[in-house]
Amino acid sequence: MTQLLDVRGLRVAFGGKEVIHGVDFSIATGEKFALVGESGSGKTVTALSLLGLVQNAQVAGSARFAGVDGAQARDLLSMSERELLAIRGQQIAMIFQEPMTALNPLYTVGDQIAEVLQLKEGLTGREAWEGAIAALAAAGLPEPERRAGAYPHQLSGGQRQRAMIAMALSGRPRLLLADEPTTALDVTLRTQILDLLSEVQRHNGMAILLITHDLNLVRKFADRVAVMENGQLVEQGTVAQVFANPQHPYTRKLIDSRPVRDVTEEPSAPQPPVMQASGMRVSYPIPIPGVRGWFRRGSFVAVKGAGFSIAPGRTLGVVGESGSGKSTLALAALGLMPHSGELEVMGQHWGPDAAGNKAIRRMVQVVFQDPYSSLSPRMTVEEIVGEGLLVHEPGLAMAGRRERVLQALAEVGLSQDQFPGLLQRYPHEFSGGQRQRLAIARALIVNPSLLILDEPTSALDVTIQKQVLKLLQRLQREKGLSYLLITHDVDVIRAMAHDVVVMKDGDILEAGPVARVLDSPQQNYTRTLVAAAA
Repeated sequence: MTQLLDVRGLRVAFGGKEVIHGVDFSIATGEKFALVGESGSGKTVTALSLLGLVQNAQVAGSARFAGVDGAQARDLLSMSERELLAIRGQQIAMIFQEPMTALNPLYTVGDQIAEVLQLKEGLTGREAWEGAIAALAAAGLPEPERRAGAYPHQLSGGQRQRAMIAMALSGRPRLLLADEPTTALDVTLRTQILDLLSEVQRHNGMAILLITHDLNLVRKFADRVAVMENGQLVEQGTVAQVFANPQHPYTRKLIDSRPVRDVTEEPSAPQPPVMQASGMRVSYPIPIPGVRGWFRRGSFVAVKGAGFSIAPGRTLGVVGESGSGKSTLALAALGLMPHSGELEVMGQHWGPDAAGNKAIRRMVQVVFQDPYSSLSPRMTVEEIVGEGLLVHEPGLAMAGRRERVLQALAEVGLSQDQFPGLLQRYPHEFSGGQRQRLAIARALIVNPSLLILDEPTSALDVTIQKQVLKLLQRLQREKGLSYLLITHDVDVIRAMAHDVVVMKDGDILEAGPVARVLDSPQQNYTRTLVAAAA
């Protein structure tokens, strides 16, 4: 294969501080090359610097990109802005990590793709619009004519990612930079997106630089892989070589970071359930199109007659794709969503209108998916973690409250010895894994019986994910906590759950002990989820 991109001695600095230290790698025409590492390792900065997209950066080294039709290779890093404009989107395109922030919310996805075609291909407005529809169809988006007229917020996560891919591929690039293109997607959608990229790559002969921290994804997708740590490439080779015989300790650490099961398997003597539900149904009002919508509203049923039970010290996992009803079920379990049917906590009726709501609410706490958005940026650690005590123990003196806060922080592995001035710090001063520990401490401080864990590790790197899961496992053993674990990650379910329910379109398709359901699934949908995570 001929060499398409050859990067030598790439160095990137900000304000004189170097963050990328002499990186060397090459990508052949038609090759799928993966750049792997944790957040902060320098993967994205490396890719963006190739196209001059890193603001206020000092970039050195060379990145020779092969010319078209045998023309001499040119150095991307020495090109002017005008020259790079001719390269971006046409010769080299990029898929960004989060399509909701990368797509313009004020324009339809069809308009945004058509704009690329007009600028890069010189098409008329009508031709560009037809090309946008064709690009969406090629990206596997259903009803492309209708979706072209939709705004980004009107599409699901998988549909937005397909729209981003359609935009990136509309200029028929020779190299595609894909920055974590499947991180926010369910396992089945990840497989679909990877299959789509592989199909386009085979059809067009396009090379792909995949940036990710998901080693399972790399194993399935890439031809070669390079491992990045602290701005340096520590190892690279074929996927088979690196995974079978990793040479660097950091590579071995990443490969060994799959969640490990460490839970109490045998239940204690039978006890009343912490939470149980039967026939639980949750619906949303929706507008009805046409004249009928003037007089009444329709209804969308998000959860259809769910039933489950969670025993003390046990974990119930809820797995399914986006839109399956998982998050709605979690909101109902938190007492935040009106529902019909029966839902009880410690034998008491539970819901937004339940008597004794405050007392029950103390028993049921939550840890959300993204601690950066769930923790107030204007509150200190002491205020965040101690907030529950102000509600549930208002008579507690300030000294007693501070002692309880320090105790809760110590339980999750945060101390003032590690972080001087810990109580007066703000969330932005901590890493993602440390912020999630703060969120767990905030939930634990009121001594709950049940924690609802809503995708608690999906926003974290694999090594940090493993640490947080070990913490949750330890806390369950020591405190006898029960967990309702909402996730789309089958590996996390295997590591954490005693029982599991599989949801699709608001229905519970399958339920039972985790080993039976995941090792011998009865439903095709469950088999698809398990196969996608293998």
